[in-house]
Amino acid sequence: MSVYALWAIAFGLSMDAFAVSICKGLACSSFQWRNALKTGVYFGAFQAGMPLLGFLLGVQFSETIKEVDHWLSFGLLSLIGVNMLKEALSKKDEPCAGTDFSAKSLFALGLATSIDALAVGVSFAFLSVDIWSAVAIIGLITMAMCIVGVKSGHLLGAKLKSKAELLGGLILIGIAISILIEHHAFG
Repeated sequence: MSVYALWAIAFGLSMDAFAVSICKGLACSSFQWRNALKTGVYFGAFQAGMPLLGFLLGVQFSETIKEVDHWLSFGLLSLIGVNMLKEALSKKDEPCAGTDFSAKSLFALGLATSIDALAVGVSFAFLSVDIWSAVAIIGLITMAMCIVGVKSGHLLGAKLKSKAELLGGLILIGIAISILIEHHAFG
């Protein structure tokens, strides 16, 4: 997998955390860099850790399902992407995460927004991915996006949330399609 694809996946995965970070910023009456950095570190750590865990789990089964690994990667990434699109396009407004920047709150939100990264990590086990580079890129991009998200939410308001989820879903679906095309064209 190319470094460009990894960057695209990292941006796609970071969009859920970015959207929650925007909500955090929306709920704040005053912006504090400490809270933005704390949010970025928690979310970045979860977004980096979950693909590693998924990769380790996927490696255990990679030989068993080698013949269909590209379909599994395509399915997982497409499912995550479509789910993100559905959330972005749904009419209901979900409540924002609020002003709670406690470790407990950020832990729960970090875990909740990184479940899709676990599935991506499983798909990495079936592809040519340097997992250490991948988790570093995913973690750092997510951290940066979340810091920007808290600040943006504070400055710009609710309009960014659904657009971030929409973009993330489209990116993941695009990567899923490219995996399938690459496998059939070169595999």
